Amino acid sequence: MTKRNIYLETIAPEQAVALAKESLNRTQLMGTERLATHKAAGRVTTAPIFAKCSSPTFHAAAMDGIAIQADATFAAREDAPVALQHPDQFQFVNTGNPMPAGTNAVIMIENVVQKDEETVLIDTPAFPWQHVRRIGEDIVATELLIPQNRELTPSDIGALLSAGIYEIEVREKVKAVFLPTGDEVLNFLDKPEPQAGQVIESNSQVFKAYADAWGLDATWSAPVPDNEDTLRSAVLDRLKSGCHVVIVGAGSSAGSKDYSKRVFESIGSVLVHGISVMPGKPTLLAMTDERSGYPGRLLVGAPGYPVSAIVCHEKILAPILHWLMGKAVPERHMADITLARKTPSKPGMREAIRLAAGRIGETVVAAPLARGAGMITTMTKAQAVAYIPEEKEGIEQGESLNAELLVPQADLDRVLVHVGSHDNTLDLLANELMGLTTVPMRLVSSHAGSMGGLTALKAGSALFAGSHLFDPETNDFNFPFIDRYLPDLDVTLINLAIRHQGLIVAKGNPLDITGVTDLMREDVTFINRQRGAGTRILLDHHLKKAGIAPRDVQGYDNEEFTHMAVAVNVLTGAASCGLGIFAAAKALDLDFAPLAHERYDLVIPTEYIEDERIQTLIATIRRDDVKAKIKDLGGYETDLTGLEMKPGMGLG
Repeated sequence: MTKRNIYLETIAPEQAVALAKESLNRTQLMGTERLATHKAAGRVTTAPIFAKCSSPTFHAAAMDGIAIQADATFAAREDAPVALQHPDQFQFVNTGNPMPAGTNAVIMIENVVQKDEETVLIDTPAFPWQHVRRIGEDIVATELLIPQNRELTPSDIGALLSAGIYEIEVREKVKAVFLPTGDEVLNFLDKPEPQAGQVIESNSQVFKAYADAWGLDATWSAPVPDNEDTLRSAVLDRLKSGCHVVIVGAGSSAGSKDYSKRVFESIGSVLVHGISVMPGKPTLLAMTDERSGYPGRLLVGAPGYPVSAIVCHEKILAPILHWLMGKAVPERHMADITLARKTPSKPGMREAIRLAAGRIGETVVAAPLARGAGMITTMTKAQAVAYIPEEKEGIEQGESLNAELLVPQADLDRVLVHVGSHDNTLDLLANELMGLTTVPMRLVSSHAGSMGGLTALKAGSALFAGSHLFDPETNDFNFPFIDRYLPDLDVTLINLAIRHQGLIVAKGNPLDITGVTDLMREDVTFINRQRGAGTRILLDHHLKKAGIAPRDVQGYDNEEFTHMAVAVNVLTGAASCGLGIFAAAKALDLDFAPLAHERYDLVIPTEYIEDERIQTLIATIRRDDVKAKIKDLGGYETDLTGLEMKPGMGLG
């Protein structure tokens, strides 16, 4: 039986970075190189650079006009202009021209009165060196131009070339390689179609994109198989090729096939095995020693889960690699955000939460996205990331956190924050809003269910909420629940669509599932929606109507947060069926047993109805082409789409 790794005591990422810096000898590890100045932007100087020539190298006209000797104009008055003759007393010059001999000032052409071809009149005295760039005004030969350890900007390049510096010595780039590992990992370059148990490798390209932005000389390899000797050979080969840093993707955790720690121990010493941040905990740092043949290099075990790997890149690799190059780590803008939902966390571990964030009134409100370390899409959907401190067990709804912004601050004013029921039409709207030719807007959603959406509106934590709550007593949608749970909030309801709900079943419906009574069968496993979801409330209504107790439904307690997640469970065989919308079944080519039609409305606090974002959202919903696209999704009716709903309207 293969021995498993045991985590060392986890340490804070700041401590891990400090330990790596203490262990690395930057001076010995990093060399220098001569580089053409025009190619050196973003590089770091190794020594002070002194100007070889002045700029300008001659007295130059700073304006279009006439060059004169200033004292020839001292007697000029508005009522007694001085006449100057060409060419003895003035000469015409353009900006940048050398000043003619015997001149020391320029009068702008608009202040010159042309009397005839050879005579001009000047009615205001000029002073010496007026509108003249003097020799060395900008740069004086031999003066210090750029100090050592300076990261060169585009402006620096211009100054260096102006001073006659055509080559400079800079720190060499950090050479790094990313080695993905795993028998189940497929090379994306092969354009594979993964089977069960296989994943397409992408972490190397996330790292490469970071590395390019940071100014590294970075490469990657095809996936390395789960074999200790093979991985060791791959690491040694990259050290031999000159890499300062070797990053092994995955294999740093505690599984029986996680070989990174053993490989690192065989050619160096482990500094860190585990950081006190989630995601990102399995991060591994080591230093090579003489056994590797290349001592003093950095070895990194990056977690395999995508979001964990990103935390490793940003919190561990970024500060270490920038320090090696003598650069400052780029800092994100920070903002105080108000949390839209209560978010628990594990004491003793700092936890990163990805947030869908936007401005509501004077407050930046953020709804937590799904927290799985393998969910890379939570990073594509997030506008901010916040860290729950180690000493806290979570953050309450309405509590403030300081968050790192992943987008410019101005973008928060163009975000529509939705908390509520999931529906595929929201993705359609998100795409349409980003396609606007005027001011594109971003729709971000936190799938909290219909009741979760109403709760968010009550707390002022969302701009609008999607809801499809059916009340059997009134045969109406949403309004009875709004009256009960939001009695003091004035809201406007705009219909998005009437949608078809039913049982999503496997292609061909092999188990012949046709209604809720089939959920009692022993050969049927159900996948449910989360508590508070309108779909779950609809299910409970139909179970009660059929006289079925939830405990008699196998899988009733197994929950998913979106219709597409329910459909995927059915597609993969994890469940026999689940209640969801027809569009989700159609999207994955599954079959569908209809159960009910329902009204899906957008619940909008009336105080926000004139907000430009909400007005744009409503206008988009009411477009004929958008209605057609909604119908094309399948299982939607658009007779009410875009209309304001009133109590008692039911399905219209």
